[in-house]
Amino acid sequence: MSSPSTQPRPCGRMLRRRSRESGNNLIELALTLTFLMLVVLGTTDFARLFYMAIEVSDAARAGAQYGSQSVVTAADATGMVNAAKANAPNLASMTASAVQCTCNTGSSVTACSTSYCTNNPKGNFVTVNTQGTFTTVAPYPGIPSSVTLSGKSVMEVGQ
Repeated sequence: MSSPSTQPRPCGRMLRRRSRESGNNLIELALTLTFLMLVVLGTTDFARLFYMAIEVSDAARAGAQYGSQSVVTAADATGMVNAAKANAPNLASMTASAVQCTCNTGSSVTACSTSYCTNNPKGNFVTVNTQGTFTTVAPYPGIPSSVTLSGKSVMEVGQ
């Protein structure tokens, strides 16, 4: 066993090198964590965007499903809008509109476009449009911080 006085002691150069290496490690850690946080934040915003797009689209479908139940519910535009908004409770800023149209001539209801009437010349249809605005958590260079998302659903009314 060697005595404590005979063990090699680190020289001044080694101590200075170790302190420089630990400083470099801190700088690398700071840069890496900054990049990682940007990636996590961007991924979170991207997921929120897709969630909201699905929510807006599904809300339009829910409103159209309500209106397509019968001729009575097809005439209830307020009920279709309420059904759409109830399907998207997390989107308080979402707007919705609903209209009914018919392929029957001589009716007081608005006439549908001819593309709706090709398969059923005596059909009634409802259309629900939804719209919501997505805003990012943080601004990103080259990417708009606000995007308007829209959904549309057209369904034939059951008789």
